[in-house]
Amino acid sequence: QVLLVESGGGLVQAGGSLRLSCATSGLTFSRYRMGWFRQAPGKEREFVARIHWSGGITYYSDSVKGRFTISRDNAKNTVYLQMNTLTPEDTAVYYCAARSGLGSNVASQYDYWGQGTQVTVSS
Repeated sequence: QVLLVESGGGLVQAGGSLRLSCATSGLTFSRYRMGWFRQAPGKEREFVARIHWSGGITYYSDSVKGRFTISRDNAKNTVYLQMNTLTPEDTAVYYCAARSGLGSNVASQYDYWGQGTQVTVSS
């Protein structure tokens, strides 16, 4: 059984930081590209960041580039999202996802998903 479990969400003031973690099990983590997505109330799920299986290649949405950093530890089967300089527009449920194919920003192309962790940024 494949499990992805996010943690690290919470309430933070604008300008603050949070670090999300996504612990995985049941899959060969080092063979999966990992992504972070988010979904705000009333909006579609949107791409945030993704990382190659090796960790050497990363991509970001324009809205988070320069503020967020995705990383992974293949020894711990875990992917991270360091979020700095948060704004209220970053408020959403954040999901991690795993994809066995080529890298993608499209949510429907990911194979496995976590349950999400809420991030709320107050102004």
